[in-house]
Amino acid sequence: MKILLSKLMHERDLSVRQVAIMTGLSKSTVQKIMNECSNPTMATMEKLAAGLKVRIESLYESDFK
Repeated sequence: MKILLSKLMHERDLSVRQVAIMTGLSKSTVQKIMNECSNPTMATMEKLAAGLKVRIESLYESDFK
């Protein structure tokens, strides 16, 4: 499974700080997810989706969607 956060941030021209503010996650958490150094929990994915106003499915790429 590939997390598409960095792609989404690039498309919307968002910084790590902006995403952190929008989602309520720490900047370090956003950075780790963005760099694929972390496997986010579903709760974290929900915060990302809610803050970025997208469906959770838009945040990852998988053969099993």
